Amino acid sequence: MNLQDDDFTLFGLPVRFALDRAALDQRWRELQGRVHPDRFAAEGAAAQRIAMQWSVRINEAYRRLKDPLARAQYLCELRGAAIEAESNTAMPTGFLMQQMAWREALDDAPDAAAVQSLDDEVAADERRLQADIGRLLDEANDAPEAARQVRALMFVNRFRADLARRLDADDR
Repeated sequence: MNLQDDDFTLFGLPVRFALDRAALDQRWRELQGRVHPDRFAAEGAAAQRIAMQWSVRINEAYRRLKDPLARAQYLCELRGAAIEAESNTAMPTGFLMQQMAWREALDDAPDAAAVQSLDDEVAADERRLQADIGRLLDEANDAPEAARQVRALMFVNRFRADLARRLDADDR
């Protein structure tokens, strides 16, 4: 293992958006078991520091790989298509209109059932975007277009977080 390996190499997984979550989880447990700092207690502080570095690196990679949005961003960047979310916010008009309609629907939602229905709709769109990103990365090898779709998915993710906060507030 090398600290500089990409996340997929570190976990021994193919460099693809499609991911076997059970294999990822199992590999994470195996790697953590090998590098956990407690295993190096008898070897002194230096060995424990190195083990801690490995543990942190493995946890960071695991967090990135298990999250579809973070994994998509990472793959785009590995393939030379930076997301540039802060500087590239251009979106197709239809997408922006959909976002506005969803925001209005949330503002006008009379109760938790309406918010949940909206969340179900947005979740379906999120799954569609993830499937499109997977196809673009794994089949079409079109990282620039995947990066554009990742930016859209970021908008959808933020809106779903807003929906979750509203549902939490409605539960109180």
